[in-house]
Amino acid sequence: MSKQSSNNKLLHIATIGKTVGIKGDMKFHIKCDFPEQFVKGSTFLINKKESIMLSEVDLDRGLVRINNITNLEDAKKFTNAKLFTTYEDTRKNCHLEEGEYFWFDLEDCEVYEDSKCLGVVKEIERLNSTNYLSIVTYESLVQNGLPKSFLVPFIEPFKVAVDVDKKRITLSGAMDILEAS
Repeated sequence: MSKQSSNNKLLHIATIGKTVGIKGDMKFHIKCDFPEQFVKGSTFLINKKESIMLSEVDLDRGLVRINNITNLEDAKKFTNAKLFTTYEDTRKNCHLEEGEYFWFDLEDCEVYEDSKCLGVVKEIERLNSTNYLSIVTYESLVQNGLPKSFLVPFIEPFKVAVDVDKKRITLSGAMDILEAS
């Protein structure tokens, strides 16, 4: 998922693009890993107060139609509209496999290796097809000359254990990456 607004707990999950045809169809750009949540009748926020319902969804063609929008002129009002959802709706509508986590659950987790706290996850970055933890280094390590931040691939063998309830991630090899950064 793309960058979120942490103050109001909304996640930007898609953007509506330009109009296509004369019946109100619009290009649709998904910004998350869960396209299954975009179905006919699904509702999303377009700002803090307004929401829209999708009346037609064609993910193969990357097109949507908004409920009660049947012509080009009405559809143009929604060009570049961002669709948001809440953390709660994401948990309800998006299925995770074993060992998968929502990025927002990983943010602010403390990162440990051999019981030593290395820092806190600031955000998750996807480079090519690999997710990386962007970690802000613990202050005492920075005072010892280590970098203020570093990236660790969030894959095995680096990923050892994750407890999002306790906001704790245990890694292997992260200290070597930190020292080499």
